Amino acid sequence: MQSFKAMPLSATAADIDALAVHRPALSTFPTPLVTVSEAALQNNLATMAAWCERAGVGLAPHGKTTMNRDLWERQLAAGAWGITVATPWQLSVALEWGIPNVMLANALVQPDALRYVAAHTADGESTVLVWADSVRAVEIMHDVLSSAEPTVPLGVLIELGGTGGRTGARTLEQALAIAQAVFASPVLTLAGVAGYEGALAHSGDDTALGVVHSFLQRLVALHDAIETRGLYPEGAPVILTAGGSAYFDVVADVLAPRRDLTGSRGRVVDVLLRSGAYITHDDGFYDGITPLNRVEGGEFHSAIHGWATVVSRPEPGLALVDAGKRDFPYDEGMPVPQEVRPFGSTERIPLTGATVAAMNDQHTFVSLPADSTLQVGDVVRFGLSHPCTTFDKWRALAVVDDVEAEEPRVIGLLETTFG
Repeated sequence: MQSFKAMPLSATAADIDALAVHRPALSTFPTPLVTVSEAALQNNLATMAAWCERAGVGLAPHGKTTMNRDLWERQLAAGAWGITVATPWQLSVALEWGIPNVMLANALVQPDALRYVAAHTADGESTVLVWADSVRAVEIMHDVLSSAEPTVPLGVLIELGGTGGRTGARTLEQALAIAQAVFASPVLTLAGVAGYEGALAHSGDDTALGVVHSFLQRLVALHDAIETRGLYPEGAPVILTAGGSAYFDVVADVLAPRRDLTGSRGRVVDVLLRSGAYITHDDGFYDGITPLNRVEGGEFHSAIHGWATVVSRPEPGLALVDAGKRDFPYDEGMPVPQEVRPFGSTERIPLTGATVAAMNDQHTFVSLPADSTLQVGDVVRFGLSHPCTTFDKWRALAVVDDVEAEEPRVIGLLETTFG
């Protein structure tokens, strides 16, 4: 039995180890399949690093997008400050993998997790920052860590939110009360302010961009109020962080002027984006909303694609393929049929006029023009929307040299760690 559904059924462990050497043709792999294009990954890593350098911001990419050690390390090698995670378990993975700087973009209020962090940061080799959006969260951290006797105070960023958004204090007054509580605890240290603008908007129109801009201005106002009240540790560096993959241009416009890595204006301040989806991009939501459609700075290329075989043509204008909700994402838009590889061929033919009408667990319904010649046995390539829910459906994804090559070659497996 093949334990990775991305590999041919007869593949052995030795075959997997030799992928980079033998470079088998993608057409020899089974479906359903999701591939990651190495050429696109390289482009996206370089494009984002260069954009951040020009914009004057740092990057702490969200690791929950891929949960892959190799990609995290490549992001660090490209200049990232550290890795952002979303849950205590993801945090433990980051520490186990030796990530030097880890930001938990969430409140940490589970006693066992707090004790774990205290134990695993005591040697100073890893730095962990967490968020707080309530005094109650600060009280829990204080009580647990006081009994754990940490040698290093836990860094806390005050999270600001907005009405109708996700987490985060809703008012400046609430946020300052949280900051005061952190300031009063000897086992905690105030490390900056944080927010997630992506929960407040979902498009790239002027109204959405205005909402994001206003929120970021409130984030800066919170930082200034904390500084004015003397709640930051004297002489300590702090972080301002916001920015998913949809609005990092607006984040840079508002926050980058506050970055001061030398402390020439009085305090060392870093500004960190937390964009994660950029590394693979997509052919759906992020392709439509990416800031690189609004500002100069290169172009992201979609690195993820789905592949499925036509297994039924039961009605005119309808094809069923052998991939479904268990294989392809659908939460930010249905997969988009892009091209077809006819049965027994390596030829790539554009699949025009085809759309996905519905998905079941293991089937996708593809609506076709009346004159479509798509046949049982043909393989369809799909553009996908939302990298995060693509990766977490796969224990391993096949890495191809270049998905746009005449005959893509599989050069490795990208294993994921989602628990």
